[in-house]
Amino acid sequence: MSKLLLPLVLLITSLTCFGFTLTYEEIEVLGQAATHEEIEVVRQAAERGHDKAQFKLGLMYNYGMGVLPKDYTESAKWIRKASEQGHVIAQFTLGSFYEKGNWGVPHDNTEAAKWYLKAAEQGLAIAQFNLGVMYNSGEGVPKDDTKAAKWLRKAAEQGHGIAQFNLGHMYDNGWGVPQDDTEAAKWHHKAAEQGHVYSQFNLGVAYLNGKGVPQDNVLAYMWWNLSAARGHEESKINKGIVSEKMTKEQIAEAQKLSREWMANRQE
Repeated sequence: MSKLLLPLVLLITSLTCFGFTLTYEEIEVLGQAATHEEIEVVRQAAERGHDKAQFKLGLMYNYGMGVLPKDYTESAKWIRKASEQGHVIAQFTLGSFYEKGNWGVPHDNTEAAKWYLKAAEQGLAIAQFNLGVMYNSGEGVPKDDTKAAKWLRKAAEQGHGIAQFNLGHMYDNGWGVPQDDTEAAKWHHKAAEQGHVYSQFNLGVAYLNGKGVPQDNVLAYMWWNLSAARGHEESKINKGIVSEKMTKEQIAEAQKLSREWMANRQE
């Protein structure tokens, strides 16, 4: 029953522009209506050194908003200017550009790590997460599991579900932290409560074996039932195996707990 370390997350789900939090879809819709006059207002503010305007202009070039042509080189140029002024989302975005390597800058993990670090030091959880994974893999920075755990913990403490899973995984294996089944189960539980499938699976394993949590077949079944419902094949297998050791009443209780968990998430 394997435990997987997930790859980097390269994109965030929302961006901050002029004090408003917008999804990518909302930005695209707004961009379709951008006129020459509206773009010029943003450009003039950007040229005067307004970091939010620089970031927004960079996004507009990245998407080809309104009458503005798509231009990744110009996009990276303006996002870099905002980044150099300390705009935290711009710093993360520029790091993502270098990570991807086809948005106006060459692929360069060292540069990606540099900008992730700047955003991470300002407390941006997704940057902390990416930096932690880079330290774990040794991409862009020397491999250092202690630093990996440090940055993953900072993101995990802010509620970043994948960071919580990865931190639990590091406690499972003693990478950069002392091996500790209780801490591993704690962080897998936090991620599992957010719906993270692999943590739900790992938590089921912990309950089956009594590692870091009291042995409990009902809770093992419950967590595997939830992850199996999301298509996790090993959970389907394990659920079938543990059910052979359970009474009908225990299975019914586990299924009831699963339904209650799902109902609570929908409220």
